[in-house]
Amino acid sequence: MKFTTYLRQGAPRLALVDGEDLVDLNDADAQAPTDLRAALRAGVDLQAAGRRALEAGTRQPLAAVTLAPLVPEPGKIICLGLNYYDHAKEGGRDKPEYPWFFFRAPSSLVAHGEAGWLPKVSTRFDYEAELAVVIGRTVPRHTQEAEALQYVFGYSCFNDMSVRDYQKRTPQWTIGKNFDRTGGFGPALVTADELAPGATGLRIQSRLNGQVMQDANTDDMIFSVKETIALLAEVLTLEPGDVIVMGTPAGVGQARTPPVWMKAGDTIEIDIERVGLLSNPIANEAA
Repeated sequence: MKFTTYLRQGAPRLALVDGEDLVDLNDADAQAPTDLRAALRAGVDLQAAGRRALEAGTRQPLAAVTLAPLVPEPGKIICLGLNYYDHAKEGGRDKPEYPWFFFRAPSSLVAHGEAGWLPKVSTRFDYEAELAVVIGRTVPRHTQEAEALQYVFGYSCFNDMSVRDYQKRTPQWTIGKNFDRTGGFGPALVTADELAPGATGLRIQSRLNGQVMQDANTDDMIFSVKETIALLAEVLTLEPGDVIVMGTPAGVGQARTPPVWMKAGDTIEIDIERVGLLSNPIANEAA
């Protein structure tokens, strides 16, 4: 199944996507939470809720609604740096022996179709095509790889838009990864059962103004989804609605000669086979 989050009177609403239409889950069943994270935390069987929505809900055209970030307020957004060897190499680094983890804040997220903001304080604004993992159930501490994938609810597209000069001001990357409206997320979530285990074997691309900038396969990730979950479980509790962003392949703007920076008026697309197409125009940061 495929789910999305859209806005109604400014508030996020959880919906099932069926072809070119969506069906609001709460409209079809008043007991269904209106928020994806809330539904996952409550243990709602969203597959069953989706089937009921298809039978009883009212359809509306997907193209007619304004989308929100897929999980509007994740408890945790954990990102991986350097998780494709060619990307590590183009940045002058060796293959990492352990993931380069960093966090994003929910305030950095931006929905499909919504403008990503070129910050006032920088012109070095880069794109990063990434696979996002949405956790469906609490992951017990010290979960092993063999059990890790059962806790994944589904997958989506992410654009880890990065302000490179701020990222390099400190050994920790957090400051360059958390500008407002720089984390593209969506447009929809594809449930894990629709894809190969761990979302392997999927082509992943970024396109800037229609030109292919990154072109790789999720098989190229150094740390797989199951390995990443197991490594995180050594340290912390992953909870329903948490998001793991799995790193980007080679071809980012800062590694090109000359560098390619996104500017106002550009459009950046993240396309992951069988998962979706995330598109964001780029605009100057609002006053």
